[in-house]
Amino acid sequence: MNNHRFITVLIICAVLVIAASAQDLITAEQYFKQVSTVYSQIKDYEAQVTITISKTKMTGKLLFKNPGMVRIDFTQPANQVIVYNGQTLIVYVPEYRAVFTQEVSGTGAESAAMASGDGLRMMGRNYIITFEKSPTPVPLSDTEPEQVVKLLLKRKTVAEGFTTIILSINPETKLIRRMEGTTLTGDKCIYDFTAIKLNTGITSARFMYDIPASTNVFNNFIYNTND
Repeated sequence: MNNHRFITVLIICAVLVIAASAQDLITAEQYFKQVSTVYSQIKDYEAQVTITISKTKMTGKLLFKNPGMVRIDFTQPANQVIVYNGQTLIVYVPEYRAVFTQEVSGTGAESAAMASGDGLRMMGRNYIITFEKSPTPVPLSDTEPEQVVKLLLKRKTVAEGFTTIILSINPETKLIRRMEGTTLTGDKCIYDFTAIKLNTGITSARFMYDIPASTNVFNNFIYNTND
């Protein structure tokens, strides 16, 4: 009888441990919503950004202001600028002394900054979200020991430009450290965010851009808004 009681106590203890552990379990969608909530509460932020597309690497300073204003002043390529002020996308390419502009509205405006509340809500609607392996933090890469939680997003429809997106998230701040998108052709587009500063009081004036003199301007270079 004593043995039976001892076994019963062990079983009860095991059940209690499992129940306690279950309370700490979180699904990938719940974790993604926590990250989205953090970004939805950010008024503005600045960060150093590195964009790697295939073998091409670009670096610069990123400014973001809610709702959806974005500016990147590049140091590599030097003096290149990308600005989105909520209505118009402007790209200055000094190598060609050219400025490209595009009027953007509706859903296009939502995707102007993927690392934002609106951008994450869009991904939440259009992608299936899972942990890449588990909710346990892992190294950022084989050569980068920084610990992150990795979410794997798989597109629901062919309308999305990236077939998959991997979000590497700082487990303490819930801020995106790296975003890696894979296109239909297998090309990778990687965004690295470092030195992030939140709510520094960035003004809308920072997203105004004076086009340099003697520059060729190409309006609506992606599509014509009148079509």
